Order: sequence, then C-alpha cells, then structure tokens
Amino acid sequence: MSDTAKTDAKTGTEATAVTEHQTGDAPETAAHDHPAVSFRNVSIVFGENPYKALPLMETGQSRADIQKETGQVLGVHDCSLDVAHGEILVLMGLSGSGKSTLLRAVNGLNPIVQGDVLVDTGSAEMQSVPKANRKQLCDLRTRHVAMVFQQFGLLPWRTVRDNVGLGLELSGVRKKERNRRVDVQLDLVGLRQWAGRNVGELSGGMQQRVGLARAFATEAPILLMDEPFSALDPLIRTRLQDELLDLQARLKRTIIFVSHDLDEAFKLGNRIAILEGGRIIQCGTPAEIYTNPANDYVAEFVAHMNPLGVLRARDAMIPAPRPAPTGITLPATTPLADAMRQLSDAKDKLMLTEGGHVVGMLTNASAVAALVAKRGDESSEATLT
Repeated sequence: MSDTAKTDAKTGTEATAVTEHQTGDAPETAAHDHPAVSFRNVSIVFGENPYKALPLMETGQSRADIQKETGQVLGVHDCSLDVAHGEILVLMGLSGSGKSTLLRAVNGLNPIVQGDVLVDTGSAEMQSVPKANRKQLCDLRTRHVAMVFQQFGLLPWRTVRDNVGLGLELSGVRKKERNRRVDVQLDLVGLRQWAGRNVGELSGGMQQRVGLARAFATEAPILLMDEPFSALDPLIRTRLQDELLDLQARLKRTIIFVSHDLDEAFKLGNRIAILEGGRIIQCGTPAEIYTNPANDYVAEFVAHMNPLGVLRARDAMIPAPRPAPTGITLPATTPLADAMRQLSDAKDKLMLTEGGHVVGMLTNASAVAALVAKRGDESSEATLT
C-alpha cells in the first residue's frame, strides 16, 4: 500500500472511521438505531454442568476457586459492552483472561449460559445470538459476521483466489460475481498478481493478507479478529497493522480485535477492553486507560508505554488566558508528539481548539508535565465497565 494511504489512515484525512483513531474517540452512532454488537451481562462456562458454577460466579469467586469447587471452568462472567458501528474495539488481557472466549460468543462459537449477545443485522430488532435458530445462525455467519483466526485457517492446496472466495462459494455466490468481489479484495491487499498461486507458496505475511481479503470479501459489516498477527515477525506485524488501518479507512467495518500486545491494542483500538480472570476490568480509549488505569492490574499493563504514542494535546493543556492571545492554533485532538514539534515555532504557546473555539493552551512545561505525570493516582477517575 502506498505511503500516502498509510499516512491518511493515521491522520484521518480519508475517512471518519480513522478520524476516531486520531481523536481517540469512538465513532458516532447517530446514523444507526442500534450498536453493531451488544454484550449484555454475558457469562460463559465450560464443563458438563456449567450452571453449577453460576452461584459462585455471582459472589465474585476466582476462576481457580470455581474450578476447585464445581469442576467447571469460568470463561467470562457478567461482561457488558456495546460496540459502535465502524469502531475497532480491542479485547485485551493475559493468556486465559477470556478475551477470545468473549469474541467467539459473537458468532455463536461459544455458547453463553447467562446474559445475551445481540448483533445488528439491519432489522428493526437486533438478533440475539444464543436465541438464534439454525437458519438465523447460518445467515449471521455468512452475511453479517466474518472471522480471521490466529492460525489463518487457509487451505494450502487451493489457490489464493479460491481461498479468498471460499466464504462466497459456501454462500452460493455465482462464480462471475465471486471472481469480481475477490479481485476487488486482492487489489486492496496487493495480491492480484498472486491470485493463481497456491496459498502454501506464500510467506506468512502474505498468507495473512489472504485471510484478511477472505474476511472482507464476504462484505460482512462485522469482523472478528483473534490475534491475527501474533505469529508474524515484528516488522511484518507492524506493516499489516498499518494495512488494516488503511483497509478500515476505506471499508469502515466494525472490528472486534483480540490482542495480548499493548502496543498493538493502543495503535489499532478506538477503545480497549481489558479483561482479567474472565471479567472486564476497564474499557476506554487508549488515553483514558493510560492516564487513569482502573487498578494495579491495568497500571502494570501501561507502566512501560511510551506516552507520546497515546496522549493528545488536550491531555497536556492548561487554561488559556482571557482573552485568548492570537497565534498558532491546533485542534486539541492533535497527537501530543506532533503538537510538541510545533511549539518552537509558536514561541512556547499553542492555542488548542475544539469546534472552532479555544479550549486551552499547550506549553513546553505543560507538555513535559503530562509526560512525566504519575498514572492512576488516587485523584484520578477510572473508567469502569
């Protein structure tokens, strides 16, 4: 993909969905009557008698205690979360935290024992996944929700074209239309010239592009991504993250992305939900989580983050004098790193604006103070879910 496209994907000049990456805010949902996905008090338990574990879960018992007492394994408990249309929501946590378990409830791969998962299918009412019959579940998986697995899930003996078109083939799409849609996706991921090659001949990074193209080819508005880049080399992983943002700028899908990599989560996510022991501990924008970690567990995650990759100018602003002096102005949502580069030209004073009005001022001193500030002190208000 072109450098211009990547720049646009980071600056937000190409699409609203990526503007939110610049501002750190979730996409607007005014054009929709419902969120794209709604988790409502979702609990998932693995074992022969999952309902046996519910009383202990309600009292806040740990996963280890529940398993010792009942023989059942807690997947997730009482998880509530709405995912906006066009949003990239990252589910994050250590191995075994429940992030993949929650993700796979969206398309019914993991049955829930309590609560509900609702998906907007364009009807007047959202579709309840656990209450869906076989026909509704098949429709959900073929038309509304696509998935990219960590293990790629490709068929190495088939060509790139046939792999990308697999979902369309299984849905009964005619070959001419299937090839047209496949060609569009191959162009997007830069693999058109590889269409006739067996997918087993491709590198790991190229195979992952095939997986992305296959998911996007179905034109499903919701995309589930379960650690899709974790098996790749760091350089390839970074490149594919950029390409995903570029694709999102063009296609504006709703993406629920599982990751255990904080840098990846902060780079991709409009919001991040951090899980521990099967429970959502905190959900918020990268800046909210960095500046106000909900507890020590979250604080440990963000302790070694580079604040310049997270903070916006508004996170470092101080009150502007009245009347506000004239001079260089910047949107308050400008990345702090970019704003600091302009401070020398602005003679150590940048006026920050929102909606055309000055809302504060950035100085060298206020920028440095924001960078060295202690995170999660007692005066901070954490965003809890």
